[in-house]
Amino acid sequence: MRHRRRGRTLGRSPSHRKALLKNLASALFLTERDAELDENAPKVAGRITTTLPKAKEVRSLVEKCITIAKKSLPHAEEAAKYACSADRGSDEYRKWRKSEDWQKWAAARAPVVAAQRRVVQLIGDKQATAILFDTIAERYVDRDGGYTRVVRLAIPRLGDAGTRAILELVGKNDRVSRKAERPSFADDSDSGDSQAETPQEQEPVAAAADSEEEKA
Repeated sequence: MRHRRRGRTLGRSPSHRKALLKNLASALFLTERDAELDENAPKVAGRITTTLPKAKEVRSLVEKCITIAKKSLPHAEEAAKYACSADRGSDEYRKWRKSEDWQKWAAARAPVVAAQRRVVQLIGDKQATAILFDTIAERYVDRDGGYTRVVRLAIPRLGDAGTRAILELVGKNDRVSRKAERPSFADDSDSGDSQAETPQEQEPVAAAADSEEEKA
């Protein structure tokens, strides 16, 4: 019996399973990177394809990381008020380091640093963590949970016929319902042309009638 045994083993040892989930979560965040010059650029940003059990298992880890990053956004905004835009090592930067603004910036920035370290501990990738805090977290400020979506694919995996699925971020690749445009036919254009020509043909007739009345 599986009393109090939560999660899927995925046919792996605990260390192997933990490394697998870390790599899947990092891969999802890294699809949002700027990969124009990369040889292995992601096909669709915010989406990865894996097996259905893996997608369901890594989903909780991804949403946990997004929640941690989202909660740190107010502290990052507070720290931005006391930040210095000068280059590191310049005279203005050195003066800022000795001022009270730096102490306020460090105090406000501390929760953000703690959140970043926690996410690095969970997924083990600093680049993916930076993308999460800089790009992805801001997208879900007004959303309370449910940041990912699992879509089952109809075509199984080649080789072992495993059920494949798409794990994607909500709000990035959402389907938009569009209203179909009214089709245009040749009859409508012809009738429109005939109606447009009718007033022009009547104007010369009316002008001729007015000239005959003036002569009389």
